[in-house]
Amino acid sequence: MLAMTYRGPYRVRVVEKPMPEIEHPRDAIVRVTRACICGSDLHLYHGLVPDTRIGQTLGHEFVGVVEEVGANVKNLKPGDRVIVPFNIFCGECYFCQKGFFANCHNVNPNATAAGGVYGYSHTTGGYDGGQAEYVRVPFADAGPTRIPDTVDDDNAALCTDAYPTGYQAAEMAQIKRGDSVVVFGAGPVGLFAARCAWFFGAGRVLIVDQYDYRLEFARKFAQCETLNFRDVRDPVWYLKKESDWLGWDAAIDAVGCEAAGSAMQRATGIRPFKLQGGSAVSLNWAIDSVRKGGVVSIIGVYGPTLNMVKIGDAMNKGLTIRTNQANIKRNLERCLEHIQAGHITPKDVITHRIPLEEIAEGYHIFASKLDNVIKPMVIPPRATA
Repeated sequence: MLAMTYRGPYRVRVVEKPMPEIEHPRDAIVRVTRACICGSDLHLYHGLVPDTRIGQTLGHEFVGVVEEVGANVKNLKPGDRVIVPFNIFCGECYFCQKGFFANCHNVNPNATAAGGVYGYSHTTGGYDGGQAEYVRVPFADAGPTRIPDTVDDDNAALCTDAYPTGYQAAEMAQIKRGDSVVVFGAGPVGLFAARCAWFFGAGRVLIVDQYDYRLEFARKFAQCETLNFRDVRDPVWYLKKESDWLGWDAAIDAVGCEAAGSAMQRATGIRPFKLQGGSAVSLNWAIDSVRKGGVVSIIGVYGPTLNMVKIGDAMNKGLTIRTNQANIKRNLERCLEHIQAGHITPKDVITHRIPLEEIAEGYHIFASKLDNVIKPMVIPPRATA
């Protein structure tokens, strides 16, 4: 089969790999019909995630058709169209039973925090991802969800990560009717977080980013206010002024470890020092921008603790900080209901459709913010076979 493989920072290649096989009675083999390139994939592409090994197939956002199931999989059969959450989870451990599917205790021997993730280095279990023609899906009786007949593959693919991740970001922000919400990052997750903030009763929503084309897209898709932080001397001062100097009720960090715009970078042009922990610029802006007693929701991907987070300011302001990778399965039914009711069309964020064979160009376009890219979708050659 054809599959994308990681070859080192800024290098990916499509190669022939052996077909995946059933390795456990709870496995399934899924033929991929749609996959996406996620902003989190760029952290791998840029070499920021430890233990990303040469030859691994990336991609944690994919849907497809069940080709084969293991002997213990009773709730799926060949031919079923399925959403495969980016989390790999057993469904039975202490954390899964509480709905913390992103923190499953049985799928990742390499960490004490995150569970398993498709195609996201050996720090999340070393599982191959879905930027390929076929993928092995562990614990197929726990993770995949059948796609409703009224939902097409394009919309379904956004339900594997970006859309429900944005939904959870808004949920964690504890938005009450009339609240003001500022979202940092106008990538797909930030766009979905801003759009979903309205579902929870927000009275005002503003997105902060540095790319005018993404902010223009945000105004249309999320129907929100926008701020290009490069247009103001001090984004926090601007946001405080816009909130009558009290601060916003909630802030959502949808940026994570590749934040730009530190004072050093804007003054000197030098990028902040980054490891996988990354730059905490957007997180510190979030802490500074919310009112005392407000909420900071962190959905952006960070790594270890080399972030210099203003935790003292957060404590002194009495902030509530809520975080986690998205527990996709927990909110998936509600997210699908919003699609079926016409409240949201997730595929509207798709700007580029890339054949799997040309995925290297897709990564380049996405990483370099070329051609007004918002979200690239990858189409395998057997997508409609």
